[in-house]
Amino acid sequence: MNTGKKILITGGAGFIGSAVIRHIINHTADSVINVDKLTYAGNLESLAEINTDSRYVFEHVDICQRAELDRIFNEYKPDAVMHLAAESHVDRSIDGPAAFIETNIIGTYTLLEAARQYWNALDLPKKNAFRFHHISTDEVYGDLEGTDDLFTEETSYEPSSPYSASKASSDHLVRAWQRTYGLPTIVTNCSNNYGPYHFPEKLIPLIILNALDGKALPVYGNGLQIRDWLYVEDHARALYKVVTEGVVGETYNIGGHNEKANIDVVKTICSLLEELVPNKPGGVNHYADLITYVTDRPGHDVRYAIDASKIERELGWKPAESFETGIRKTVEWYLSNKAWWSRVLDGSYNCERLGVSNQK
Repeated sequence: MNTGKKILITGGAGFIGSAVIRHIINHTADSVINVDKLTYAGNLESLAEINTDSRYVFEHVDICQRAELDRIFNEYKPDAVMHLAAESHVDRSIDGPAAFIETNIIGTYTLLEAARQYWNALDLPKKNAFRFHHISTDEVYGDLEGTDDLFTEETSYEPSSPYSASKASSDHLVRAWQRTYGLPTIVTNCSNNYGPYHFPEKLIPLIILNALDGKALPVYGNGLQIRDWLYVEDHARALYKVVTEGVVGETYNIGGHNEKANIDVVKTICSLLEELVPNKPGGVNHYADLITYVTDRPGHDVRYAIDASKIERELGWKPAESFETGIRKTVEWYLSNKAWWSRVLDGSYNCERLGVSNQK
């Protein structure tokens, strides 16, 4: 394992990005430059435990700002880039696709060009060691027809939503910059993440928090859409493994080996809350009574499932958490961290988000 590297991470105040940064600061000797625009989903409170570490620095910068990216590359001289900054919520992409085109496509292009200019000026040893790791999603593949098929690294792209189409576009850009310009890139495509510090609009935290408040638990359509669930801290370990040991030009699919229908995820959370929070909100007999089926969203993919055998075979990574252990840890985290999620729900985390300046 390489140690003492400087890693530039975009989107490090987001759900997956903050998990990656916590992992690197807590478990390696590397340092991190966190570049984040701090959109609604960016929350520096997710990094509170490492915020004062001397190996961590935050830059409040939009990846579409080329001059700022050039300054950051020249000032910090990173050994690697982990590109996680992205608009990522499917429903939001349906309602307003423009932000997804801007951040996921234009932002990725701008970052690639800044990285390429920086990389071209490096001396040969540093040039050979540099990596640009692009973090993407399994949603670029579309959905699976059968019950046994899996997404592999060779699966053709068939994105269904404005979000997944914009991520597919960014994947193609990254691969083109490697083939055309020689920029040493690696791409990873992951399945659905869950775990601590997940923004409450996403399925699992939404169900947990709505249930605790006695609110309806919305389930799209019949709830039979299947996802492969990956605990976010397992994903963080995988991403670090890829940026330090992955092969340039390769793609690695990262999955949790945990296929679950959405309705089963919701019922599992209800069962855990029955055990952990038996004193329910007024008028609720069983948490599962709150389940409410709602109109399905347009273009909703039916099934995603990742074949993660390549990263296990070539890099020795596999998930440590089963869905059962991971979902219990997740529910327990939300029960123990009301201060974090209540500040997200009431918007008070925005005060820090909107008033932040560069912290060095």
